Amino acid sequence: MAASNAIVCEALTKDYGRKRALDRLDLEVRAGEIFGYLGSNGAGKTTTIRCLLDLIRPTAGGATVCGLDSHHDSVEVRRRIGYLPGDLRLYPHLTARQLLGYLGRLRGGVPGQRVEELARRMECDLGQRCGSMSHGQRQKVGVIQALMHDPEVLVLDEPTAALDPLMQRTVHDLIRESRDRGATVFMSSHDLPEVTHLCDRAGILRRGKLVAVQDVNELTQQGRRVLSIQFLEPVEANVFERLPGVSHVISTDHTLTLTVAGDLDAVVKAAARFQVRDLHSAEVDLDEVFRDYYRAETGDAR
Repeated sequence: MAASNAIVCEALTKDYGRKRALDRLDLEVRAGEIFGYLGSNGAGKTTTIRCLLDLIRPTAGGATVCGLDSHHDSVEVRRRIGYLPGDLRLYPHLTARQLLGYLGRLRGGVPGQRVEELARRMECDLGQRCGSMSHGQRQKVGVIQALMHDPEVLVLDEPTAALDPLMQRTVHDLIRESRDRGATVFMSSHDLPEVTHLCDRAGILRRGKLVAVQDVNELTQQGRRVLSIQFLEPVEANVFERLPGVSHVISTDHTLTLTVAGDLDAVVKAAARFQVRDLHSAEVDLDEVFRDYYRAETGDAR
């Protein structure tokens, strides 16, 4: 493994009977970056993570983490990783403080002030029993246990699931701080806006195959936005229909709704010829990003 890579998968393959969950996956995650791992349900994201941690064994191929074989060196790999599973399970009869203390001792000791500081920032009640916690509160405990020992590599499976927007922002801050301290972050997500705001690069997985790996700025440009432009005067749809990347133009009274792929420059310049009262842009549609890559892979021009 090159020194600049923290995670490497080489022809990583996993079969469940006749179903192929990972199909000769080749992937490199650079040391010190935040890497987003995108894909729909069943694409193979969690299977990849479980192979990296040796929680399941690949059918063929292999992976390394920090230069260590994920299977033969699995104990050392786990020492270096902070892991947040997507299906987090906690001991229901323990309080969060008891659980985190227990996990910290398993790791050889974690400073109590580190746990308390993370709990303060995550607004997590450490005295509450895990069995009485809401989904969001359990997720907070999971984030704390992944971060508390300042690992070299963070492996996070949907880290902001069940968290409100303000707490999602806190988690993003903590992830960036880990990266700034030199950690590598590998996180799966369904949320393209989250990935574009947080990650350096992202990979798209489809049916166990890596469809693309791109800088997040390039990935965003592949997506589509739905623009709604309200004018002070009626504007004909044909003004925008022939612009590059524009489709599905609908004109209703003084409002024009259109779908734009890629750069918005031509649309903005065309709109500036008229008096604009309001403009709204919907978030990038992740499903459309996936469909574009899937069409390119299969040759489907629809």
